[in-house]
Amino acid sequence: MKPLYRLAVRTAALIETLSEWSGRAVAWLVLLMVGLIGYDVAMRYLFQSGSVALQELEWHLFALIFLLGAAYTLKHDGHVRVDVFYQSRRLGARGRAWVDLLGCLLFLVPFCLLVIHASLPFVENAWRLGEGSPDPGGLPHRYLLKAAIPAGFFLLLLQGIAMMIRSIQRLCCPDEAPPEDAGREGPEL
Repeated sequence: MKPLYRLAVRTAALIETLSEWSGRAVAWLVLLMVGLIGYDVAMRYLFQSGSVALQELEWHLFALIFLLGAAYTLKHDGHVRVDVFYQSRRLGARGRAWVDLLGCLLFLVPFCLLVIHASLPFVENAWRLGEGSPDPGGLPHRYLLKAAIPAGFFLLLLQGIAMMIRSIQRLCCPDEAPPEDAGREGPEL
């Protein structure tokens, strides 16, 4: 059982590294989006010159930030959580590990699999058609953005699996598990 345990822990660490990299890449997209929005606002209000393509690029960047940043956000415990009892002292570390494990197993993993399964025909159709913007002056290659839907949920699924492995590690081998809040603080950019 030890080799399988070590493999699972290494897999969780690898997935967490992938989530960290995707989050750091998305951070650069946020800066790009802020710059584009500032430029777009200046062009529209100071020079009365707008661009459909620029507005669509802002929306596309926001979608990429949301989709590709979800796994990073989960890793750092940044998603909204209805905290009725999770942070209570009575629940304890083992109780929180059970909540995380069951939450991922019963809700997160099935939801990610459902979205991936449902989005694949949608993405395949967009690729087959070479879908672009329906608006004049809009961006071509919208199918590339649609491919980010299953990709983002796949990253989220992987991070959910890593979270389940860490929860099992906290339940079975608490001395070997990283602290509960390990990796949950944001990176220094």
